[in-house]
Amino acid sequence: MTEPSFACRLRALREESGLSLRGLARLTFYGKSYLHELETGAKAPTAQIAQQLDRVLRARGELVALAARPGVRRREFVAAAGLAAALPHTLLSHGRQVDAATPGRLAERTARLRRLDNYLGGADTRQAYAAEVESTSRLIRDGSYSEAVGRQLLAILAEQAQLAGWAAFDAGVHDEAERLYRTSLAAAREADDAPLIGNGLALLAYQQLTLHGRAVDLADAACTTVGVAATPGVRALLHLRAAWAFATAGDAGGADRHLGIGTRCLAEKDERPEPDWVYWVDRTESEVMTGRCWTALRRPVRAVPVLERVLAEFDDTYARDKALYLTWLADAYLDANEVEMACDAAATALRLAGGVASVRPGQRIDALLRRLEPHTLLPCVVELRAMTAEAATRPAPTAAPTPDSR
Repeated sequence: MTEPSFACRLRALREESGLSLRGLARLTFYGKSYLHELETGAKAPTAQIAQQLDRVLRARGELVALAARPGVRRREFVAAAGLAAALPHTLLSHGRQVDAATPGRLAERTARLRRLDNYLGGADTRQAYAAEVESTSRLIRDGSYSEAVGRQLLAILAEQAQLAGWAAFDAGVHDEAERLYRTSLAAAREADDAPLIGNGLALLAYQQLTLHGRAVDLADAACTTVGVAATPGVRALLHLRAAWAFATAGDAGGADRHLGIGTRCLAEKDERPEPDWVYWVDRTESEVMTGRCWTALRRPVRAVPVLERVLAEFDDTYARDKALYLTWLADAYLDANEVEMACDAAATALRLAGGVASVRPGQRIDALLRRLEPHTLLPCVVELRAMTAEAATRPAPTAAPTPDSR
């Protein structure tokens, strides 16, 4: 599958909007021929052009993020996506009253910033996301608003704290991640938002698995909190994460049960809108988690076909996630005693992770190298170790600037 580029996504969004090149030119004030060059890849977009096209085509940050490839002026593109724009608490600059439209504007802003996580690592976004949390907290503390608006603001704060906690987790700053997750839980409980409470518990469970290797109780509590009343996407996400907790604990029956529930949820028809924070949960995510669970359970015959199939269709654009998933495929290959194939998968993961500001791919590759120690003299292992050593000498990606939180 061809990697989705800025050019092909721009054309797809324009066509979905029913616009001709001439029509898009009228809305953006760029020339028709120039837009054609952007659509064909003959010219690369600047951050400002990506932002303008994203706004006109209602891409919610997708075009800006696609333009922000590793090594290509990431600071400029992060700023263009809105991280350096006026923060929520500045809405109080002309008085303390928060009007009824404010939560909607903040929700849209949060959704736009969330899309950056597809393309940038936590070290790029962590401080900026945390500044959003602080700013919305100030808005809630200092503003004047109705009870209904207050609940909406608290739900947005819970979303922002979960997003910021995830970025801190991805950057390896676990104390900060846990603090933000607990902030999100407190806000979600005050807002009486069961799906956000469940997601906060699931995120804490995911972190506990990384740090301590067990979080079945937390993962179960996340699913119990939402029950069967939540939308299918929310239930799918929480059950898939619970499956991972059970798989990590070595409970194949529990993992299989939650995988089944999560997969069935994705097939449900439901007219209710899903919350934006589950926009990425789909069949591909279900298959990836299935492969990861069977890998953790040391069942390569089940894991390898699923992971091979889904990764063959997974875009390199999502470099961090694909690198992580490839390391699980490499683990499954090792369990099947396919050392050369494991090294190939790990080498591809290493290449993809090279420009991503996330600690997790590197941690996974280090774990793979430890598993490969009995095969140290094999040429593929020697080559992988050399590649890893070379990658370690490269400068780490520089984090994007934090917006002014004054």
